Amino acid sequence: MAAESAKPESTFVYKTIGERKLPVEMDYPGDWQKGGKRPAIVFFSGGAWTAGGPNAFSKQGAYFAKRGLVCARPDYRLRTKDNVTVAQCVEDAFSAMRWVRKNAGMLGIDPDRIVAAGGSAGGHLSACLEFTEGLPAGDDDTSISPHPNAMVLYNPVLDPAGFEDESIIKLLNGMDQETLVKISPLRHVRKDMPPTLIIDGTEDRFYPSIKEFVEKEKELGAHVETMYVDGQPHGFFNYSPWIEKTTERADEFLQSIGYLGKEPKVELPHSAASASKPAQKQGGAKKAPASKPA
Repeated sequence: MAAESAKPESTFVYKTIGERKLPVEMDYPGDWQKGGKRPAIVFFSGGAWTAGGPNAFSKQGAYFAKRGLVCARPDYRLRTKDNVTVAQCVEDAFSAMRWVRKNAGMLGIDPDRIVAAGGSAGGHLSACLEFTEGLPAGDDDTSISPHPNAMVLYNPVLDPAGFEDESIIKLLNGMDQETLVKISPLRHVRKDMPPTLIIDGTEDRFYPSIKEFVEKEKELGAHVETMYVDGQPHGFFNYSPWIEKTTERADEFLQSIGYLGKEPKVELPHSAASASKPAQKQGGAKKAPASKPA
């Protein structure tokens, strides 16, 4: 960097597997300073573990950076592109979170205030950071915790081991039942999970398992909040007016746990597309196809 006070690079490679380099895109507050200890948020994209990338949460990342968070948007290996299983996608999420925490000083963040966030398959990866144990660590420094200090999960997949629809089960090829249970957060609920906000629509195929997860955690006394939107399908949070409303709700949650203040005031992100007709490839507007993780 040209000067000691300059911001870190906007793109880093957090992991290399063979010739595959996995980047993480960064968004910084305008008043970022070297040596700071700001809260951070790590956004994982959805796409059925088959599509997606760092740009998926670019609007939310830009918004929360303006609000004062350092934001990271990691890429991860994909099922078809990289010929991996969902468990290996989870392994990459672990690596990404460990990289962010390890480099907290360079990035100007507080390693004890890192939020994991993501939508659908990305919400699954975020939840697995807290609830999954026993996966291979590769070259990771396992002395660094991958566990988030808070979570914001948008229509997350929480029970792959419970999939019944053949069109979804095929996404899990290559894993035995033991591994599927390991990567199913619903099977590992516990009271000491970090403060969590879950956002979902009642017409999402995964709404029943999400609701079951929330109810079990609340029974245990865990700090879990919800934003359930009546009649909305999977992936609705990508579209106006819901990208605005869900971002505002996430902002309120982060204020409530002390990660954000009320200032500075920032314009909420918006989408040119309407939530009334979300694109099928993003999760589906019709009730039946809305099951594919977006």
